[in-house]
Amino acid sequence: MNIIDPAVSDYLLAHCTPADDLLRDLAAETKRALPGEAEMQVSADEGQFLTMITRLAGARRAIEVGTFTGYSSICIARGMPADGHLLACDVSERWTSIARRYWQRAGLEDRIELRLGPAIDTLRALPAEPAFDLAFIDADKASYPLYYEELLTRLRPGGLLLLDNVLLGGRVLNRPVEQGLLRVDKALLGGRALSSAFQAAPRVVMRQMNEIILGDGRVESVMLPLRDGVTLVRKR
Repeated sequence: MNIIDPAVSDYLLAHCTPADDLLRDLAAETKRALPGEAEMQVSADEGQFLTMITRLAGARRAIEVGTFTGYSSICIARGMPADGHLLACDVSERWTSIARRYWQRAGLEDRIELRLGPAIDTLRALPAEPAFDLAFIDADKASYPLYYEELLTRLRPGGLLLLDNVLLGGRVLNRPVEQGLLRVDKALLGGRALSSAFQAAPRVVMRQMNEIILGDGRVESVMLPLRDGVTLVRKR
């Protein structure tokens, strides 16, 4: 499903602040080096949205789960002041080796800290205190509920959390037969294990993630039809 008509999409891209040469070069290199994964990169308009949201929030401490080749991290870091700090979490040295080069070229290497390894382990190792102003999740969909809970705990009151791909190409609208087989409960959110069913059905997890946010009294949220869907969450 096209969330936005392609003609409208082209018009939107033509009427927002365009990506600069560095971001265009990064997008082009990602397509050349990683043709099978390049679609995971955020689009130019979503990148500009991240920069603007970061700047409007006055974020000084931010965290990103899912860095890929660094496009979104550059956009977030550019929205932060010179003394800002972005913690970038990813599992791939191959992908992030590209990111490192572009962070350096952008003059942002002192503003971005990369931690390689399973993001859930990285998050749980952080102090359980509300220290972050902004968080962005764009990683494996099966783990979104776990990332959400760990990040929300560490987000300051008034802080923002953004989740990408919340529409999954419209597939969250479906009601597959396995819907009744999975439940996100306190044990799961405690993060000790993910069932194989969760790993096999990201659309089910995403549908449940969207419902969790809707019913979470700790936050207020808005879901936006930006590319593949972005939910903006504000911690009360």
